Amino acid sequence: MGKRETADARSAVRPFGIRDKLGYLFGDFGNDFTFVLSSSFLLKFYTDVMGVPAFAVGVIMMIARFVDAFTDVAMGRICDRSKTTAAGKLRPWIRRMCGPVAIASFLMYQSGLAGMPMGFKIGYLFVTYILWGSIFYTSINIPYGSMASAISPEPSDRQSLSTFRTMGGTLAGVVIGAGVPMLAYDNVNGNQVLSGPKMTLIAGIFSLCAIVAYLLCYSMTTERVRTPETSGKQESVGKMLGNALKNRALISIIVASIVMLLAQLTMQSMSNYVYPNFYKNTTAQAASTMMMMVAMLVAAAIAKPLAARFGKAEVSVVSNLMAACTSILLLIIRPESVWVYVGMQTLGWFGLGVFSMVSWALITDVIDYTELKNGVREDGTVYALYSFARKLGQAASAGLSGVLLSLVGYTNESAFEPGVVEGIFTVANLVPAIGFILLALVLWFWYPLHKKQVDANVAALKEKHAGE
Repeated sequence: MGKRETADARSAVRPFGIRDKLGYLFGDFGNDFTFVLSSSFLLKFYTDVMGVPAFAVGVIMMIARFVDAFTDVAMGRICDRSKTTAAGKLRPWIRRMCGPVAIASFLMYQSGLAGMPMGFKIGYLFVTYILWGSIFYTSINIPYGSMASAISPEPSDRQSLSTFRTMGGTLAGVVIGAGVPMLAYDNVNGNQVLSGPKMTLIAGIFSLCAIVAYLLCYSMTTERVRTPETSGKQESVGKMLGNALKNRALISIIVASIVMLLAQLTMQSMSNYVYPNFYKNTTAQAASTMMMMVAMLVAAAIAKPLAARFGKAEVSVVSNLMAACTSILLLIIRPESVWVYVGMQTLGWFGLGVFSMVSWALITDVIDYTELKNGVREDGTVYALYSFARKLGQAASAGLSGVLLSLVGYTNESAFEPGVVEGIFTVANLVPAIGFILLALVLWFWYPLHKKQVDANVAALKEKHAGE
C-alpha cells in the first residue's frame, strides 16, 4: 500500500520542464549578483577607493575561504539532515537566506568609510566578507547547488539545469561586467578612476535584484527526487572526509574546480585592471562583457549535443585547451589595439563557456558515482565538498591576484605607471593559460567519469531505484 501511495504522489508532481529550468537559472542569477560583483570588483574597490593594499585584500579573501572549510561542510550536513517539507528539503533554504546574503553583500561596499584608519578598514572588510561569503552565501549556495540532483533524476534534465544555471550566472555577469564599468568610473585627467559612492549605490541595487531572483527560483522549481531524512546515526564528518579521500571522481573534480576558478577568476578580476589601467578604456571592458555573453550563448547552443555525443569530460578537455591557446597568443602578441584584445579574449571565453555549460552536470555524475560506491545518497555533503573546493579556487585567485599586483608594484598612486601596467597585462594572461592547461590534464588523465562510465552508472542507478 505504501509503494502505491508513493507512486501516486510522484505521478501528481508537475513534470520537469521549462519552468524548472528558468527557476534554476534565476537561482544563479541571484547568486552572481553578489558573487560576481565580489570576485570582479571587491579587490578593485578596496585598492582604489578604500586605499587598502592589494596584498592585504588578497590575504583576507584567502582566510575567509579557509573558514569555509567548516561552514561549507557543516551546511552540507545540515541540508542532508533537514526535514523534507511540502516544498522539499533544499528549496526552503533559498527563501530563508536570500535577505541576509543580499544585506551582507551591500555592507562590503561602504565608500563612506574610506577616510577611516587603515586598521579599521581592514577589520571591516574581514568581518563583512566573512559574514557574506562564509556564512550567508554558503547557507544559500549549498542547498541551491544540491537541488540539481533533486529536481530530476534524468541526466539529460540535469544537463539542461547545468546549462540554464550557467546562463543565469552569465546574464548576471553581463549586467555586472558591462554595467559597472560604464556607470562606476569617472574620468580624472584622462584616466578612468573608480567612484566609491557610485559603487555603493550599485551594490545596493544588485542586492535588491538578488533577492527578487532568489524568490523566483524558489517559486518556479520543484524537488522530485525525495530522500528520507538522515538519521541521528549519520556517519561522522571524519569518516565522510575519509570516504571522500578514497573517491577518485570527487577528488579529481575538486582539483579541477580549484584550477578552473584560479584561471577564470584571475581573467575576470584582472580585466578590471587591464582595461582601465593598461588600455585606459572602460567602454571596451563593457563591450568585452557583451561579447562574452555572445560567446556563452553559442557555447550553450552546442554544449549539450556535444556532451551527449562525446561525453562531458571529453568536451571539457578540448574547450579548455582552446581557452589556453588564446591566453598564450595574447601573452605573445600583446596587441596594441584594445579591440583586438577584446576579440581574442572572446574566443577564450567561448572555450571556457563550453566547459562551464557542462561543469555543474559533472558534479551530479559524481553524486551518482558516490551513491553507487558508498550505498548512500548524500547530495548536500558531496556538493558541500565541491563548493568548498570552488571557494579554495576563489581564495587562490583572490590571493594570487592580490600578491601579484603587489609584486608588480600596484597601488592607487602607481596605478598608471608603464612598468606596472605591463606587469598587469602579463599576470592577466599568464595565470589563465597555465590554469586551463592544468585543467585539461586533470580531466583527461585523472577524472574517471568519461562517457562510457557515466552511461553505465546511470543504468545501474535506475536498476537500483526500480527495486526499492
